[in-house]
Amino acid sequence: MQYALLIYENEDLYRTGEGRALDGIIAAHQALAGELAAQGILKGGSGLKTVDTATTVRKTGGQHALHDGPYAEAREQLGGFYLVEVPDLDAALAIARRIPLAGDGAVEVRPVIDED
Repeated sequence: MQYALLIYENEDLYRTGEGRALDGIIAAHQALAGELAAQGILKGGSGLKTVDTATTVRKTGGQHALHDGPYAEAREQLGGFYLVEVPDLDAALAIARRIPLAGDGAVEVRPVIDED
């Protein structure tokens, strides 16, 4: 089964230096991704640019409107994701616990709809 591991953390930690250094986080992600790829588990994923580059399309009352920035104001932003294929939720959770974060944060583990 495939799972999306959605990484949420405060991106300001990377700007202020309060969290782990950006280079260290990138290296830790590259190491984890390399290991998962070598095992045939990693199916995709990427980091995302900061929320100030986001544009949201919102539909309200049948009308679409564009808004600069993320969908909602929050202390933590969606910063990236892994797409993994593992036997079950427990295996996906084990990988989620290994994902490097700059400080406090969360990894949402969500099953991907199987179209087969």
